[in-house]
Amino acid sequence: MANSDVKAKRLTGTGAASVGRARLRQVQVLVGAGAGRLTFTDGNGGSTIVDLDFVQASTHSVNIPDEGLLFTDDVYVSAATNVTALTIFYS
Repeated sequence: MANSDVKAKRLTGTGAASVGRARLRQVQVLVGAGAGRLTFTDGNGGSTIVDLDFVQASTHSVNIPDEGLLFTDDVYVSAATNVTALTIFYS
């Protein structure tokens, strides 16, 4: 039995995901030309929770183990270098 329902949200740039307190479970990323970088912080100006690098021109899936990464404020994308779009899966 699942602990909670998993939801998904597509984002196309930096800023708040506007999901409130959440656990990030998975990220799917579409990277354009050039190497990609994706940085998540706990709300705007909060501490960095995860910073990821990707190879260019590819789709990537990042699975977060166990209970996921906790964002107490909101899931916030502070950097999305060469990222065309991303989908976050959270609960």
